[in-house]
Amino acid sequence: MKRTKRILLGLACLALLVASWAAAAGAKSGADRQRELMGEAKAYTDDGIYILAVPLLEEAAGYQDDYTLEAEAALKAVYLNLAEKGDFERRYTSLLDRQMARKDAAPEIFQEAARYYLEKDKTADALSALRDGIAKTGSEDLTELYEKSRYAFTLSRDFYQEASEIYKGTCRVALDGRWGLASSSGLLSIPCEYDKISAFDNDRAVVQKEGVISAVDQDNNRVALLHEEAEDFAAFAENRLALKTAEGWALANGTFRTNGVVFEELGMYRDGYAPAKQNGKWGVVDNSGGEWLIEPQFDGVIQDELGSCGDPEALFVRQNGSVFLWRDGQEAGGPYEDARPFYDGWAAVKRNGKWGFIDPDGVEQISCRFDEARSFGQHLAAVRLGELWGYASLRGEVVIEPQFLEAKRFSGGNAPVRTELGWQFITLLEYKGGGGLF
Repeated sequence: MKRTKRILLGLACLALLVASWAAAAGAKSGADRQRELMGEAKAYTDDGIYILAVPLLEEAAGYQDDYTLEAEAALKAVYLNLAEKGDFERRYTSLLDRQMARKDAAPEIFQEAARYYLEKDKTADALSALRDGIAKTGSEDLTELYEKSRYAFTLSRDFYQEASEIYKGTCRVALDGRWGLASSSGLLSIPCEYDKISAFDNDRAVVQKEGVISAVDQDNNRVALLHEEAEDFAAFAENRLALKTAEGWALANGTFRTNGVVFEELGMYRDGYAPAKQNGKWGVVDNSGGEWLIEPQFDGVIQDELGSCGDPEALFVRQNGSVFLWRDGQEAGGPYEDARPFYDGWAAVKRNGKWGFIDPDGVEQISCRFDEARSFGQHLAAVRLGELWGYASLRGEVVIEPQFLEAKRFSGGNAPVRTELGWQFITLLEYKGGGGLF
């Protein structure tokens, strides 16, 4: 009996050993099988018989062994040769997706995907693949390709006679001398029926029609009416409005309630501050109108077309015919011939008849070589070379060639540009694909 048990135990060990040998042999045969299948597939592809190579290469790629990547490369080539038939294009992109999803995916896979999508005019997909590849691999080659590709754009079909800069996703636009509001991509949201309209903020826009000043919501319903007398109104932002009365520019809120503070002039609020003029001099006032962040002491404060002075911590002021950068209570740069307010880090300045860009410390970052420029918005700045406008990157490279009669700052991936048809809106394709790196 004991002898029988020993025999059975020995047989069990032998069976286990044989099973181990078989598993090892099977692991080896996986690579051998891959080579065999790839050899058979090559015979077909050499004769241009791609359809018969597909199942062979799909089986070879299914083995997780030595030749998997080689089998996948051959399979992708076959899919591309059959892309015009059946669902082989989808199979190709699905395989690319699986390869890019691997933890050890090589930069070349992301580059292959990006180039394929660029050739197919699927720029948003290409940019998405590049962003993923850069995040996963940090490849400089992918970053360079991304920089070359990221500035593709579409142009809206809607056009207007006038358009302002974009503010909080909306833009003031005009048709036939009447004003309304459009989205940042150019789609009209409040019809052009007013003599004047403000930017949209705090769930409303201030409008004027036939001398009546009121406020409307996003559906163009009246939500407030000014009962007191006022000649005009200026920029509305952060629930602060400048109303022109007989006494001067009164500070009011979105329901036209004033607090008794009056200025000679008042700009647009941003981050709780606005440029204001009192006793013939300009400074920066807080949102109550009662406290001065910067005392009125300058001949002027540089503002954008909406009336904002940008970052109050890095302000451009006019004094004695020149423009200076003002920080921490003193001059920090200049003199300049002109300047634009700071947005997104760098500001445009003019010296010797040309425009360039400085940082908030007054250090020149892009030399003055443009005929005209606006400050940066979303890592791009509108620049003019000769008669036409384009856009420059933070590297100082013109990445959207000059082709517009006029151009304004980017916001939310969009910017108003003037063409021969009027004001239209360009949208960077990278924002259609889920947002850019910046």
